[in-house]
Amino acid sequence: MPLHVLSPDQCHFDCVALGEVMLRLDPGEGRIRRTRSFQAWEGGGEYNVARGLRRCFGLRTAVVTSLVDNEVGRLVEDLMLQGGVDLSYLQWQADDGIGRRVRNGLNFTERGFGVRGALGVSDRGHTAVSQLTVGSVDWDALFGTQKTRWFHTGGIFASLSDSTAEVAIEACKKASANGAIVSYDLNYRPSLWKDRGGVERAREVNRQLAPLVDVMIGNEEDFSVGLGIEVGGASELLEGEGDFARMVDAATSEFPNFKLVGTTLRSVKSATVNDWSAICWYDGAIYRSNKYPALEIFDRVGGGDSFASGLIYGFLSGQAPQTAVNLGAAHGALAMTTPGDNSMASLAEVVKLAAGGNARVVR
Repeated sequence: MPLHVLSPDQCHFDCVALGEVMLRLDPGEGRIRRTRSFQAWEGGGEYNVARGLRRCFGLRTAVVTSLVDNEVGRLVEDLMLQGGVDLSYLQWQADDGIGRRVRNGLNFTERGFGVRGALGVSDRGHTAVSQLTVGSVDWDALFGTQKTRWFHTGGIFASLSDSTAEVAIEACKKASANGAIVSYDLNYRPSLWKDRGGVERAREVNRQLAPLVDVMIGNEEDFSVGLGIEVGGASELLEGEGDFARMVDAATSEFPNFKLVGTTLRSVKSATVNDWSAICWYDGAIYRSNKYPALEIFDRVGGGDSFASGLIYGFLSGQAPQTAVNLGAAHGALAMTTPGDNSMASLAEVVKLAAGGNARVVR
């Protein structure tokens, strides 16, 4: 069944994301345990999609999130303002002085190099956004009065607390009732579920949300471990269309509401060299993106989010499914050539690469 996207003339926003935005502290070429300085970025799985759609693709986006009103929160706000995402639905929480009750999330991330993989260390307990509850966001104003064409959230936000899972369910229902396409990136992270019931709880939450979703995004581990859709072994890497088709058959037989399923295909040669591509199923057909063998990685964080934003842009702009998945794979590839969670690519660069362009110098 095809997606029915609202006209931009009917909506105030093209895409709204719901999720946590953290302060990423990056030791550059060094290691967290030995560094003496960090570069600061903002980032978060769901937010990265909205930011990519705004900064690279020029669409009207907003984020629903929450921060503590202190100097760290205001730094994250300043970084988001540079990203251009509308902050009308950013909720500020009062600072308790030392972060005993509520705090802003921190994410220490190493890029990795060669045989040393990338490493993320989250410090995000008791964060402001994890304390959002049902009824704390005026979804009727956002989805009913202003309207958005697309709503995006995911498994990272849903994992933060019992209440965020409930908020995600509430938001998906309200968005769908008002005509928005609902997308969900499974983004299974073992560390986020480690103290919250592990794999069993992750699957329980994701399977509550899956029936509310039009577009399901994730890699093979997300589907097998995070959603419980088994294709071969739980850790089996999807090798191509056959494995993907079996996964889609299993997923759509259980969740027939899925209209689009998309995933990245990554084979890790080293932290700095990956084979990279993407694939999606839409309206009964499978579309495989251009392949980027031996892609040189500068910073892998955010590659999947940039794939999602490129794919979403393709469908929001009325492109053919093959073009959409090519845009997603190209945007993800380019995002991993620069530091930080977010893409620094331009639309022209993405379109050029998606059409088969190369890295010849532009001058």
